[in-house]
Amino acid sequence: MAFFKKLFEQQNDDKGFKPAPFETGYFGTVKADPNFNAQNDAAKLKKAIETKGVDEATVVEVIAKRSNAQRQQIKAAYQQSAGKDLAADLKKALKSEFEEVVLALLMTPPEYDAFEMKRAMKVQLVTLLIAIYAIFLLYIYIYIYIYIYKILTVSDFAMLLFQALFEAGENRIGTVCSVLIDILTNRSEAQLCKILQYYGQFSKDGLAKDLEGELSGNFEDCLMTLVKGAWNKHAYFAERLKLAMKGLGTDTDTLTRIIVSRSEIDLLKIMQEYKRMYGKSLQEDLLKETKGDYEKIMLALCGTP
Repeated sequence: MAFFKKLFEQQNDDKGFKPAPFETGYFGTVKADPNFNAQNDAAKLKKAIETKGVDEATVVEVIAKRSNAQRQQIKAAYQQSAGKDLAADLKKALKSEFEEVVLALLMTPPEYDAFEMKRAMKVQLVTLLIAIYAIFLLYIYIYIYIYIYKILTVSDFAMLLFQALFEAGENRIGTVCSVLIDILTNRSEAQLCKILQYYGQFSKDGLAKDLEGELSGNFEDCLMTLVKGAWNKHAYFAERLKLAMKGLGTDTDTLTRIIVSRSEIDLLKIMQEYKRMYGKSLQEDLLKETKGDYEKIMLALCGTP
């Protein structure tokens, strides 16, 4: 599978993977409620759970419209007032995909990552690893940038790394895989973008051709995921969301994982890339591919009124 070739072809495609500029700021869709009261919210949820048939609308309004930190306070207030575990009570009251989203939102981000990693061990690990990789980079890149810019510009540093990659491929066939792993897992997004650009300028055949025959199967898929995530992680997640809703059936596990985990990080940017790449808003496709209370909570997390 010519994944690398496809990626580089997409660089000149308005609908494909464009390198993302480094930006700072808050790009989540879920924000802290300025009028938050943990005791009141805990009481609302208790009443919603005890209502005949369950008041799902209240569950959505409270759980999806509070920050994760606020949800942890609600859990504590519920435990104190009701003497029960909120997650356990909601698990008994709710069902299906809606239940899974609510329980995911009640976990702290590290707890949810651990939960998804355990589940992914039985199926597919690549998507989760790039999610954790992206979150990790978000916290450490600023420190890397400060350190690097004290010594070299991004262009200078990228040139040195490009040379290591090029020489490994040209002169020592067989060692290129270890060099790729080192570079793709230990360099910032800005540095990787520069490396990829330089490779195209100085290699006679280009990276895709140079790697032909060197990579295959799951290893190729894994490296491609890392490259896409570094090139434009928002476009990567947009693509994953689109694929989750493509064809017969909807991969609600992937939808839930991405929307929940990115809702307080960069879901706004992911939705912007989704619109650019596919000509439709994420909300439009969610309305087509989901239904019921699951649809409502997904749309709420995307920032709809």
